[in-house]
Amino acid sequence: MASPPSTPSPKAEHAPTLNASEKKKGSEEHSLQLDHTDDVEYGSKPHGYTLAKANTDGALHNPLHGLTREQLFAKVEQFATEKNLVSEIDLLKKGALIAQNPADIRSLDILSDEEKNQIEHEYAHKWHHPLTLYVTIFLCSIGAATQGWDQTGSNGANLSFPVEFGISDAARLPDGSPNPKAYDHSWLVGLVNAAPYIASALLGCWLSDPLNNFFGRRGAIFITAVILVITPIGSGLCQNWYQLFIVRCLLGIGMGAKGSTVPVFAAENSPSAIRGALVMGWQLWTAFGIFCGFAANVIVADTGRIAWRLQLGSAFIPALPLALFIYFCPESPRWLMRKGRYTDAYASLCRLRFHKLQAARDLFYISVQLEEEAKIARGETYLRRFQELFTIPRVRRATLASGVVMLAQQMCGINIIAFYSSTVFKNAGFSERNALYASLGFGALNWVFALPAVFTIDTFGRRSLLMVGFPLMAVCLLITSMSFLAPNGPATADFPDGIVGPGKLGGIAIGI
Repeated sequence: MASPPSTPSPKAEHAPTLNASEKKKGSEEHSLQLDHTDDVEYGSKPHGYTLAKANTDGALHNPLHGLTREQLFAKVEQFATEKNLVSEIDLLKKGALIAQNPADIRSLDILSDEEKNQIEHEYAHKWHHPLTLYVTIFLCSIGAATQGWDQTGSNGANLSFPVEFGISDAARLPDGSPNPKAYDHSWLVGLVNAAPYIASALLGCWLSDPLNNFFGRRGAIFITAVILVITPIGSGLCQNWYQLFIVRCLLGIGMGAKGSTVPVFAAENSPSAIRGALVMGWQLWTAFGIFCGFAANVIVADTGRIAWRLQLGSAFIPALPLALFIYFCPESPRWLMRKGRYTDAYASLCRLRFHKLQAARDLFYISVQLEEEAKIARGETYLRRFQELFTIPRVRRATLASGVVMLAQQMCGINIIAFYSSTVFKNAGFSERNALYASLGFGALNWVFALPAVFTIDTFGRRSLLMVGFPLMAVCLLITSMSFLAPNGPATADFPDGIVGPGKLGGIAIGI
């Protein structure tokens, strides 16, 4: 459920020169979040101020700043010769100048008026990009939806598969007698539900690195998507709880590796002006997948004893198009460049940008950044980099803040609701079908209220959204927990613990 961390949007000291209508549009769309950078700040730092130095100072600065035009062109010529891109050297020189000084395009006499207009249009219309980019983002969104659907398939199934496998954790058996093994069985049901996350943490996330290294971003996504097609179907065919546990562990391996790859693939293919929103889209579409999983739970609820099998098995649906179509997307340019495949990276960028000038600019700038990153990492051990999480003040503050946020996100119980909301609502007095509908309502609200974050994160920033969202979450949790303290009505044959009043039900439902 936690959304992956993303880097800050870039800033500029001066806006590019625009005509009147574009200025108005650019202001509305926060156009200063420039499209070609990998998150840099442009400032008047002296020549020789490296990315390594900027890292410890608390900001990433443009590595090209301070170079004369002759020095910059010499660097471009060396790059073009070494990377077999001499045929594109004129575009690379123009792109390098834009990357060096994106805030003052009109002063670059080497650019034609048409080229200047192309770049300024890019600044002013940050959501205007080729169809290929949006196809890529759409498939990444399907990958996120797969994550959510995999989580909630077991939500409705929890109401019936424990009975099917003889591990019911209900306080009372179907005949009304107390269940003496309820406590022990609750651990088994919890183990089956937790299996994907246990496997994801212990294996899936760690496998993402070798998968990405050997097969690329697309290859890693394809392999994990195949796993996520097979394992939900396998879950629906299991004959006992330990078979289900094993299959769900395999599901978790696919979830972990995919969850570590898809956001990176989306970020590396996206222009930085919309990168924050698109990476935030991971949470949006995970929430959409949760909603779809709840919808599937409701749709198949009346199919009798096979309902839980269909609820678990339905999670293969979003993984199938992800596996079928991922290779229609261009590979990550950054990954290709790390492998020394610069001509392929340039071809990939040409598919992801409207103009070759934009692709040449991004190619050269990413290359410069990779060089700076290599300088930072050179001679540093893993232990040394780990120590820097606590020894460098700005990194220590970021580590503390992000750690607290992620711990709070998990400890607030959102994943418990994703897995057990139907059980919670049923225990609160809802009928089984109404519990599924209440869970569907939770899924719908979870998705709908993720939308504002996507469209405001690059405007107001991550910290502002957290400062608003977390207190509201605390209030909702308080409402839910206090509602459980409300007394029940008189006991009946159907409700031996007492009839649950509408106020109690409403408080629980509203809080969740």
